[in-house]
Amino acid sequence: MATTHRYGREVAVVAFAQSDHRRRTDELSEVEMVMPVLHQVLARTGLKTGEIGFTCSGSSDYLAGRAFSFTMTLDGVGAWPPISESHVEMDGAWALYEAWVKIQTGEADTALVYAYGKSSPGPVRDVLTRQLDPYYLAPLWPDSVALAALQAQALIDAGETDEPALAAIGARSRASAGAGNPHAQLTGAVPQGDYQVRPLRTGDCPPIGDGAAAVILAAGDTARRLCERPAWITGIDHRIEAHALGLRDLTDSPSTRTAAEHAGLFEAPVDTAELHAPFSSQEVVLRKALGLDDAVAVNPSGGALAANPIMAAGLIRIGEAAARIHRGASDRAVAHATSGPCLQQNLVAVLEGDRA
Repeated sequence: MATTHRYGREVAVVAFAQSDHRRRTDELSEVEMVMPVLHQVLARTGLKTGEIGFTCSGSSDYLAGRAFSFTMTLDGVGAWPPISESHVEMDGAWALYEAWVKIQTGEADTALVYAYGKSSPGPVRDVLTRQLDPYYLAPLWPDSVALAALQAQALIDAGETDEPALAAIGARSRASAGAGNPHAQLTGAVPQGDYQVRPLRTGDCPPIGDGAAAVILAAGDTARRLCERPAWITGIDHRIEAHALGLRDLTDSPSTRTAAEHAGLFEAPVDTAELHAPFSSQEVVLRKALGLDDAVAVNPSGGALAANPIMAAGLIRIGEAAARIHRGASDRAVAHATSGPCLQQNLVAVLEGDRA
């Protein structure tokens, strides 16, 4: 049975690759970290660099500590002969969105999307304060864990969850990673640990680490030629909420729900959800916004609690969902990516495989 597409062109994820995610990669530059991943993802389709119609990357100059750092990693892609290339200062999921739009316009039939982040060199919790409102909030230097703790406490106060339930999310995520994700940074029985910022303990927070990921998109018959079972992007949308945290209900995520509605998520059940929830409390919010019940396999890869390379973790959620469709473990999946504090901006993609 053919998959129903909502857009002018059929576009699918036809290949996905990622690095092993590690606490530190001092011996590797960004180029050396990205190159093997690019080679792997191209090898899975048999495409050469010159056969890619559009290339888009996602990364952050704040993490690299220098301006236009993404231009260095083009050495890993190979920019000769000249290529059509773009970059977003965002998670790679938004680079994928740009590439998807490029294919929809007919300007390309294939696209290479990659993302990477080295979080180990500096204090990530301090770096992420630069996302905040520069007039009222950023001067107070509330770090990412403190803000996530505010959200977690709001959920507990509202009766949406409690500390044992949050601990169970972390334990389940890392157990799933141990069972089926050789690239994960944390796996198995990881101790819940001490409070980082109450009510969040170490086990409720993402690991700091380095990693990279890449996917290849293709349109129509090209996708069918390159992949035995393409993961068709039948819906994709992203939305953003108010910058000021005081203007938002931290126990809900209307931007996620709106993006899901426009992506067609609620038109049929899904069997898999890869959620970009760096903190255990954020999975609670996302499950509610996306209407996910216990029948859905949530983060079978372990999610961001098992590996959270900043700027690549959202793209990895799309790649992991697509990979399950490729190998027949899923028929209809939702992938989610987030950016900003407390789920400020959210992208939702619905992926489907053709059914026999």
